[in-house]
Amino acid sequence: MSTRALPKQLIPFIDDGSGGSKSLLQVAMDRLEGLVPDERIYVCAGESTREVMLARLPRLDASRFIAEPMGRDTLNAVGLSAAVLTQVDADATIAVFTADHIIEPIDEFLRIVEQGYELAERGERTLVTFGIEPTHAATGYGYLQLGGPIEDTPGSVVDRFREKPEQPVAQTYFDAGPTRYLWNSGMFVWKASSVLAAIHQFAPSNYRKLMELGALWGSPAYDTKLAAVYPTLEKISVDFAIMEPASEHEDFTVTAVPMPLKWLDVGSWPSFMETRPGDEQGNAVAGCKAVMLGTRNTLAASDDPDHLITTIGCEDMVIIHTARATLVCRKQDAEQIKQLHQQVGQSVGDAYL
Repeated sequence: MSTRALPKQLIPFIDDGSGGSKSLLQVAMDRLEGLVPDERIYVCAGESTREVMLARLPRLDASRFIAEPMGRDTLNAVGLSAAVLTQVDADATIAVFTADHIIEPIDEFLRIVEQGYELAERGERTLVTFGIEPTHAATGYGYLQLGGPIEDTPGSVVDRFREKPEQPVAQTYFDAGPTRYLWNSGMFVWKASSVLAAIHQFAPSNYRKLMELGALWGSPAYDTKLAAVYPTLEKISVDFAIMEPASEHEDFTVTAVPMPLKWLDVGSWPSFMETRPGDEQGNAVAGCKAVMLGTRNTLAASDDPDHLITTIGCEDMVIIHTARATLVCRKQDAEQIKQLHQQVGQSVGDAYL
């Protein structure tokens, strides 16, 4: 359902509670209301999505859209944004949120983010992340290995970032409890100067190029320089590039603030299914009509409200229909969809991507 032209963050398939639907991006923007003024909210995303994003986010002025000519992973999205914002406000403290989360209750979320702001502003070179209390031994999330608590705060020092583990290792993390391990939420707060110092320390080549771009923000030369420089940046995640090495470096303090609330990373169809009301058999339907006979714990979804999906004797399945393609898989295999996506590109070409 997600394509290059319309990525998942822009598909209006999240129930808004009043019979309509919103995109994940709209939900993420609405969730920030009251945290900072609208004029201090920026969106960093692909240039190809600029028009549709601005159309769907009336609170976002075009001057606050930071465009990427292509995806170069999260370090560069974060770094470009920090380099731009430090030109706008040299003393800026930045919270970073991704547009694929469902978080409730919102007032508790905002209270915890405020704690993150306060912690990030305590000192230079402090990098704050938010940790989610694990509900099961998940293999699809990274983990934060916690050290000691930070005095007079709800935060703990992060000793190490642990990448997505195999099942037996995930079970040991889960069994150790939330005082030792939290899921890595991918949300952060830091001073612009702190995160740029980390990029300078651990990814110096990226730092130099990103700062060149930031210095040109708002000038006639910016777009030309962006198109020339951005494709040359090393493609790497913010966790690998700076958070992992910073957690083991004496010049930086990496802190986790726990978020004990309902959190869904809508990165898979099974997690999306958790956002939908289910019937007595645990089945969920999104965007279409469905008749399910002898079927349990199955998701049926389509981008065509007039399309009918029918099943007989299915259990723990994901069935997704669009005008261009159809997916059928077991829920337990949904994490292989990324591999399938690559194979589709190799086998039948980019037209389906």
